[in-house]
Amino acid sequence: MTGRQNLNLLQGTQSWEVGNMDSADLSGKYILVTGASSGLGLAMAEALLRARATVALASRPGTKLDEAVVRLRDAGYDAHKVALDVRSVESVEDAVRWVRETWGHIDVLVNNAGIGMRTVNPRFMVDPQPFYEVTPLGFRDVIETNLMGYFLVARGFAPLMVQQRHGKIINISMNHETMRRRGFVPYGPSRAGSESLSRIMAEDLRPYGVTVNMLLPGGATETGMIPEDMKVLLTAPLLQPDVMSEPIVFLASPQSDGITGERLVAKQFREWVAKHGSDA
Repeated sequence: MTGRQNLNLLQGTQSWEVGNMDSADLSGKYILVTGASSGLGLAMAEALLRARATVALASRPGTKLDEAVVRLRDAGYDAHKVALDVRSVESVEDAVRWVRETWGHIDVLVNNAGIGMRTVNPRFMVDPQPFYEVTPLGFRDVIETNLMGYFLVARGFAPLMVQQRHGKIINISMNHETMRRRGFVPYGPSRAGSESLSRIMAEDLRPYGVTVNMLLPGGATETGMIPEDMKVLLTAPLLQPDVMSEPIVFLASPQSDGITGERLVAKQFREWVAKHGSDA
């Protein structure tokens, strides 16, 4: 069955009402979000916590992660801190071990950790750099974080989900236009690769009841990937990270059961629900 056909499994006896996130209940769901110390990762972690999930905020250790977890725990949320470098096999294994020993299982993995073009070319918006001027080290760093990182983390947690015979992996992506834009090597290829990886993962895990879907904001977001002095060059306002809130809660909820291999655009989530909700 294709991912498109699986959209008709939107729990036909239920409905997902846009704006009902405050009433969404993910109690008993154990979720790990990578790159969760700031930006999209933190916004998604907060949305899942508001829906009463237990959430591990995973990121490279540092003050940002510490402060985020303390703030959320002080607010009464079941937030946990997991030190994780997605480029390191050993670090991923430590995170998997923590989940096994602390929770015993995992329901949802959100692959979000990534770095952008500014790490290779800080002036990428006004002075795009052709691919042949990108250093091998800069190329490797982005690919190892954005693509290898998704592979390593999913590779680490997938066996646990296969053993459970259930689980959801959500890989955060970006617009197709950015994958083809002049001067966007290696960021574009890293995310194009992660989309191919996601679709193959969906097929590999389909027999075990584990789903894999993609979610992207639908435009440039206020996450720190665009240098402050370059923001004035944007023709459209930056999306806020909480654009991801409703769709991430939906994808983590039982109402997305059976949907796999799909690509959701957060900015268009209401239209998606209206279309596919009526299909169901």
